[in-house]
Amino acid sequence: MSFAPEKIRVGVLRGGPSAEYDVSLKTGGTILANLDDRYEPIDVFITRDGTWHIKGLQKDPYAILKTIDVAVNALHGSYGEDGKVQKLLEEFGVPYTGSGALASAVGMNKVLAKDLFQKAGLKTPHHIVVNVDDVDIVEKINKSLPFPIIVKPINSGSSLGVGFVDKATLLKKALEESFAYSPKLLVEEYISGKEATCGVIEGFRDTPFYTLLPVEILKGKNKSFHDYGSKYENLESKYNVPGNFTPLEISEIKNAASLVHQSLGLRHYSRSDLILHPRRGLFVLEVNTLPELTHRSPFIKSLEALGGNIKEFLAHIIQNTLHSK
Repeated sequence: MSFAPEKIRVGVLRGGPSAEYDVSLKTGGTILANLDDRYEPIDVFITRDGTWHIKGLQKDPYAILKTIDVAVNALHGSYGEDGKVQKLLEEFGVPYTGSGALASAVGMNKVLAKDLFQKAGLKTPHHIVVNVDDVDIVEKINKSLPFPIIVKPINSGSSLGVGFVDKATLLKKALEESFAYSPKLLVEEYISGKEATCGVIEGFRDTPFYTLLPVEILKGKNKSFHDYGSKYENLESKYNVPGNFTPLEISEIKNAASLVHQSLGLRHYSRSDLILHPRRGLFVLEVNTLPELTHRSPFIKSLEALGGNIKEFLAHIIQNTLHSK
């Protein structure tokens, strides 16, 4: 008598105490629906207040984690992308997809990440850092950077709390809106040009750092940048795959995305956001250590344009995680 091999129990962590909760639910739902037959999908739902659930029941994280073989981290933003849940998984000895705790924390902190971009020889916009309790913040910004500028929290994703400011009279409101997400902000020069995003997958198709096709982001009408509403609510922004880039620009974007991934010590996969200025060249804006994984996301659209699919990708990162534990 033969028995079917036991399936690998894959816990998909989604939701979480982050402003990117809704995006995480969508990423996690897509992953759960696209695991192949080798795996038993287990929905690990984490509420906005940080309580863990499995099969509709609230349980202690350890009680849940000891029932799975590997965790697919589908959490975005704070807790899931900043090293906290990674430390928890490591404490309980559960192998997990995505970058490690330290690399995640660095990637989430836009200031630390920018420092490493520059050390790797990559260009990034000029910036200053301001704190909510600083004196004369507006004066400090006015003296440091010419308008237009971008104001953003140093540790959030999905363009939450990000503001475009092209005149001094709008600065105070932009600061207030951004401080609602973080007590420390990154204020940087606005770089105009073609927006690009490019994914990297480790060890994919026998390539140490496989770069996906650069995706051109076409902003919504009257939008100065690719904001949260354009990405996830009214869906104004469009993703052009392949983008309108020259062969040289494609090479530069792919090389930069690969260098970002390696210089920050990231793991498994990532996606970098960049701007191509017509005269000043390529600038790296930031990196996503756990990019959105839905069928409308630029990461998956680019993968599909290269003949791949999300099932193949998920199987690849899960097997990489299990083999490296």
